[in-house]
Order: sequence, then C-alpha cells, then structure tokens
Amino acid sequence: MSAKSRSIGRAVCAAAVVAGLVTGPQAAAAPRPAPGPAAGPEEGSVAGLLTDLQELYRKTEQATETYNATAEKLKKQRSETKKLGAELAKARTALHDSRAAAGRLARQQYQSDSELSPYLKLLLARDPRRALDQGHVVRRMAAQRVGTVGRLVDREKKADGLARRSRKALAAQVALAARQKEQRDEVTERLKDVEEMLSDLSPDELAALRRLEEKGTADAQRDLLGSGALGGAAGSPGASAQTRAPSKAGDAALRYAVKQIGKPYVWGAEGPGSFDCSGLTSRAWQRAGVEIPRTSQEQWARLERVPLHRLRPGDLVVYFPEATHVALYLGDGKVVQAPRPGSRVKVSPIAANPLLGAVRPDPEGRALSDPDYRPPELPPGAMSGSDLGYGAGVAPEEG
Repeated sequence: MSAKSRSIGRAVCAAAVVAGLVTGPQAAAAPRPAPGPAAGPEEGSVAGLLTDLQELYRKTEQATETYNATAEKLKKQRSETKKLGAELAKARTALHDSRAAAGRLARQQYQSDSELSPYLKLLLARDPRRALDQGHVVRRMAAQRVGTVGRLVDREKKADGLARRSRKALAAQVALAARQKEQRDEVTERLKDVEEMLSDLSPDELAALRRLEEKGTADAQRDLLGSGALGGAAGSPGASAQTRAPSKAGDAALRYAVKQIGKPYVWGAEGPGSFDCSGLTSRAWQRAGVEIPRTSQEQWARLERVPLHRLRPGDLVVYFPEATHVALYLGDGKVVQAPRPGSRVKVSPIAANPLLGAVRPDPEGRALSDPDYRPPELPPGAMSGSDLGYGAGVAPEEG
C-alpha cells in the first residue's frame, strides 16, 4: 500500500468515525463483506481495515505455531544428539581399553614364544610339570587374546555405527535450527507488517476498529449462546452457557492460567513471565501434572475431542480451521487466553474467534462434585483490553 493510499484510507476512516457510520457487525476473522447499496464507503473501509488486521494476526499466529512445533522438534533432536554423543564417548573409551588389552596380550605371548615346539620344551624342561602349567597359561592367554580381539572388532563396529548416527543426528539438528531461523524470520516479518499497519492508524481509527471488533464478538457470542451449543437453553435472547465442575487437574490448570492474567503475550513464550496462546495452555496443564503437546495444532490433533455442550473448566477451546489458536475454558461461556501480540493474558468471550472445537487433556479425570467446586476469583480488569491486541499500538519485541 502506497503512502498516498494509506492517507486516503485514514481520511475515509476518520470521516466514518466523525459521521458515526461505523455500525455494521463484523465477526472475528469473517470474510470481508462486499459493500452493498446500503453500506457507505466509510463503513466498508473500516470493516476492510479490521479484516486485514485480523488476517495479519491469524497468519502471524499460524507462523508462530509452526515455529513452536519446530522448536519442540529441535529440543528433542538436541537431546538425541547429546545422548548419542555420550554413547559414542563411552564406546570410544571401551574401544581404547580393548586395544590396550589386545596389545598387552600380544606382547606377553611374543615374549613367551620360542623356536622350540611345545613337545621339545616338555622333554628338555627341568620340571615337566611346570612346563605343562606354563603351556596351559600360554593357551589360556591365546584364548583371551582371541576373545579380546573379538570384542575389539565388535566395539569398533559399534563405535562406527554410533559415529554415523551421531553425525546424522547432528545434521538433522543443524537443518532444524536453520528451518527454525527461517520461521522466526517469517514471524518477525509478519509482526513488522502488523506494526506498519498500526503505525498508519490514528487513535480515532483504532477506536473505530475496537468498536467494530467488540460488536462482532458480542453478536457472535449472543448467537452461540442462543443456539444452545454450550448446553444452555436454545432460542432465548438471554441464554447462558451451562457450567460443569472441572476435574481436579482441570481446576488446577485453570487456576494457574487465571494467575497469569495481565502477563504479556510474547510469541514463542511459555512462561513464566510471558506466554503465547499454546505456551499458556501447555504450561497450565503441565503445572497441573499433565503433559500435553506444546502447540495448538498438536493439542487439537492428539488430545481427546469433546463436544461444546460437554465443556468443563480447564478444557481447551481451539480456533480457526488450521487450529492456530487455543484457550482454556473458564466456564459460563468464557475463556482465559493469550490473545495476540501486543495484548496480555485475559478473559474473553468464547466466541471472540471462530471456533473449531474443544479437547480434553484428562478424559479419564473425574469431575469434582458440583457443591465442592468454586470458580477461581478473577482479578480486576480481567476482561479489559482488545482480544486482537492492537490496542497497544505497537508490535512487541521479538521473544
């Protein structure tokens, strides 16, 4: 977009704010609506800006989760490379010892050799019995030498095999590190795109976008609750979600997540000072004693699916067709999430983003009895701030 085009866009958008024309609903990440006869150009421009920003954030988060997946593979590969390196060092030490033992046996046998045959040695010996004992010792040393040489050959083969595996593991580690750097650069570029777009917007334009975003979220939340998809009564304008009791682990994970409210979103971060979306969910469940995959895509792919009407606090709610965003279900139709770059961990309506589905990290976990369950207390301002994160006005530093 040229500077001239951006200036025109800002002027049009500011005019929309002044004229109070920003009234049309805009669902999160919905396709940009084509301006109809009833829609003025100002409204269409604001809706277009919101859609563009949402798309930039969605692509940034998709790149971030890809980066996170590679980071996990790299962590495992480094561990494998380190393990193979230790095994190779042990094998080389054993090989060195075997070679030393074989050398000692060879020298001892050489020193005991003679031009005389064992039969003549026995006839000429002053003490035939001692000669027989010496012969037995020599034969035993020869057998030991054969065994030592055999072990030497086996250990050389093992060391060679380990060396090949270690080189292969190291090459895989180097390739993963290079791929991770490329993905990191991609995320950085996308964040720059967001920052550039934000820097071109005035406070009035940001306010207009905020209002449009909040209206779209409120409409989507009302439709979702009214449908009865979350277990409440369908068709009622004031319908609410049914809240069940969590499992013991789910309660612990949720309470950990609530304690993180207010901490900044930083891409690739998994605590304790900052989080991205899946960094928050994976760390919360880890603190509850349940290991789950690091990324939202793997959480969606590997954890047990649960219908929305059976959601209980602590379950994971996954968003977008590519499963690129995830949050923890709080209950009453709300989630705890690390929304986007520039935002902080907060409580949001469950319909703040397009729903894909939900998963349960502890499907065998028995729910607490309802009378014993008390939802975690939320800190002041837990729901304040934009779910899209552009209220900060700048992209965060690289994490």
